[in-house]
Amino acid sequence: MTRRMLLLLSVGAVLGGVVAAGLSGCARSDKKKIAGIVFQEDQFFRLVTFGMREAAAKNGVDLLEANSANKPDKEIQLVNTYIASGVDAIVISPLSMKASVSALERARQKGIAVVTYNTNVEGDIPVACVESDQYSLGATTGKAAREYIETRLGGKANVAILAFQTMSPEQNMQRVQGFKDQLAQVPGVTIVAEQDAWLAEQAVKKGGDILTAHPDLHILWSANEGGTVGCVMAVKNAGRAGKVVVFGTDASEQLANFLLAEDNILQAVTGQRPYDIGFMAVEAAVKVLGGQTVEKKTALPGLLLSRADVAGITAFKDRLAQLNK
Repeated sequence: MTRRMLLLLSVGAVLGGVVAAGLSGCARSDKKKIAGIVFQEDQFFRLVTFGMREAAAKNGVDLLEANSANKPDKEIQLVNTYIASGVDAIVISPLSMKASVSALERARQKGIAVVTYNTNVEGDIPVACVESDQYSLGATTGKAAREYIETRLGGKANVAILAFQTMSPEQNMQRVQGFKDQLAQVPGVTIVAEQDAWLAEQAVKKGGDILTAHPDLHILWSANEGGTVGCVMAVKNAGRAGKVVVFGTDASEQLANFLLAEDNILQAVTGQRPYDIGFMAVEAAVKVLGGQTVEKKTALPGLLLSRADVAGITAFKDRLAQLNK
């Protein structure tokens, strides 16, 4: 090969590299990058993630997924990493209304659009927030429990509550208040115990202790999924099926199966719409990045699953199976 040919090939390679780099750079700048942060690995957040992925695919953006593992220091680290990498938006379920503010404020100051979902932060940081109506979640199950007390128990009942105040005080307070406000409409209802137990293993133990301490208990209500699972198991372990029933908040395949079980323990739960929450949160980010106006706050109503509505439970399970494919 002559020297002239080598020179031409070298020049061609360099020019080709410049053109390729230019095209790659255009692709990178044109395709928006959105960070989607969850804070734990459970069915709720898996469905949130599925919704995020679907919205990202539909709108042609890159979704960068991360999990803060319910650790404030990891949440800060993740947000700082995404700030440094120059993402266009951060879609996050913040761990705290107060403690999550500083990191997300830094993101906002760098021109990154912040969209919160499921939980929110103080101030005017998020361009949008998509969440469940937490008060309504508690009140919807509370209404089902109230109707059960009025029609099955003659308007009188001793009720115990398992909550998650320590884990997420803002959400817990709204759910519990919604539930209590419904029961307050029945003069014969007495709340005999209220404790924290949001994990199934915790709730089995505390639910069992409550059942022992209150042999005249009629209803156990839990403010979240893990607590509801534990309450059902506690009633079953204590041999109190047929004497004590359970109501809950949040929905899952396991809880749907409990509603269909012949033991008649779990009566009703009110589930959130995590897939819709994830989808709408990413879509809000995409719209903001495109210069569109979005709702500052969107609160989605819950979905009641009741033992009395087998068709509704079956439809819920079928939808879960579809999303999990």
